[in-house]
Amino acid sequence: MIGVIDYGMGNLRSVEQALEYLKTPHKKILTPDDLNDCLGLILPGVGAFGDCMNNLQKAGLISAIHEWVTADRPFLGICLGYQALFESSEESPGIPGLKLLQGRVVRFKLSTLKVPHMGWNTITITNPHSPIVYGLREQDSVYFVHSYYPEGLLDETVILHCTYGVTFAAAAGHKNLFGTQFHPEKSQRVGLKILENFIHLSHTALHS
Repeated sequence: MIGVIDYGMGNLRSVEQALEYLKTPHKKILTPDDLNDCLGLILPGVGAFGDCMNNLQKAGLISAIHEWVTADRPFLGICLGYQALFESSEESPGIPGLKLLQGRVVRFKLSTLKVPHMGWNTITITNPHSPIVYGLREQDSVYFVHSYYPEGLLDETVILHCTYGVTFAAAAGHKNLFGTQFHPEKSQRVGLKILENFIHLSHTALHS
């Protein structure tokens, strides 16, 4: 069973549809008690960083997420759910993130760029040993919709890079914690492969 956190923000249904396509049992997570029978946990999201953190707090899910990740259980953050993994965001000053990854989320600043960064872009594999990128190829394309990106990451946590005026971490993580700035559920073959890798990891982590 894969849990999809429902905190009232964004692309929940598209993630569920991708899991249905992959014939993977899943459920919405509204409270910490809903986590009991889950093997993997996905935090999707579209919207503002501050609203994301406030909604997670109201649902009592921040401490539950920390306990989940501390136990080295598979976790995947998508788009805003990826940004929430970091320490803070300039979109919402004074509101801390989950602080599961080192880094700060900043806005694209170059005036020559169209913001948000929307559409298909190529990725470069920085850490080919990460289980989340098994089966991906250099210069595969994925689908982005974002105005912010993380900077100041530890090099060893960067999994994929992308360039849009600046080069940024399109995916990052460590151990069984992962996050993608792009939308795997909208990225066709490549995105489905990433989700498939996460599902496989969730099942194998149970027996490791």
